[in-house]
Order: sequence, then structure tokens, then C-alpha cells
Amino acid sequence: MNEQNRKIVVAIAGSSGSIYAKVLLDKLSLMSDIQVGLVLSDNARVNWKLENHQDFDDATYSFKEYGKQDFYAPFASGSAQYDTMIICPASMGIVSRIATGISNDLMTRAADVILKERRKLIVVPRETPFSLIHLRNMTMLTEAGAIICPAIPSFYSDPKTAVEIAATVVDRVLDLAQLEHESYRWGE
Repeated sequence: MNEQNRKIVVAIAGSSGSIYAKVLLDKLSLMSDIQVGLVLSDNARVNWKLENHQDFDDATYSFKEYGKQDFYAPFASGSAQYDTMIICPASMGIVSRIATGISNDLMTRAADVILKERRKLIVVPRETPFSLIHLRNMTMLTEAGAIICPAIPSFYSDPKTAVEIAATVVDRVLDLAQLEHESYRWGE
């Protein structure tokens, strides 16, 4: 898919794994002709600080950030034609709310819009182990059209750092979003 004029929502939910979000935002910031709308939960900000040892600074990225209750954000409506939403990392709470149709904040409303418009919702859950409730919620999301891409890294590229390990997941997410990027490719 051509990256030109792509509109993507990135939501960072409150589970552990903010390194995945950071690597995703860093890689997206290198891409041109992509419009990224960003929304973070309160717990995402807490975990960002705990895990990245600094507050989330929206000035680091050129993306437009929206408040968690900003229902005037363009991607709160299907008419804005955002084609992809990535929730990275996704807490089991956000997975549950989306799976059961609860749209009580911008993140869940945007996911609801993406699903109803039959666009691409990529959910990156970061939890272990999964309970039966988690699995059933992820099944409901899959049946509704979402793609579940758990934050389960691969190691055949011989990653050496935590960032390289996280990139094995983020690179798969970028592939699922059909965004061109440099990545380890099996057999190449």
C-alpha cells in the first residue's frame, strides 16, 4: 500500500510494554506522508515514565496528540477516513471494552469507528498469561475484524538489545499496517 496520505491512529493503553510504543513512534516518525493521530491513557503515561525513565513528551514527536476524552478528534468519526488504528501496547481492560462495545473514551470510540467502517484495527496485547476471559475478548475482536498481534518477540534475527527485541514485534505491526520499512526478513 502506498504510504502517501495515510491516516493512522496510534493509541497507547495502560499495560506494561511502553518500549513497544516508543519503538513504534520512533519508526513512524521516520516515515513521510503519514498523518498520525495519537492518544494515550493515563496509565500509559505512568508506565511510560516507569519503563522509559522519563515523562512522555509529545514534543518529541511531530504527531498530533488528542486528549483521552476529546470526542472532537477527527478519528472519532468515520468521515475522517483514518484507515488504520494501532493499539500498542493494549491492556486487557481496553481489549475488553472494545470487544464488548463500550465507547467511553476516545481510544475505545476510535476503535469502534475503525471496526464499524471495516478498516484495519491492530491490537498489540501485552499480558501474560492470558485468562479465558482475555482469550474470549481477543476472539470477539478477531471475529469483528481486528488483528491481534501479541507483544511476543521473535529471536531468529538475533536481537542484542531490548529495543531490538521490541522491534521484532513492532516490525510485524508495521507489516500488518502495510507500511514500508527496513526489517529483518526470514531467508534474506
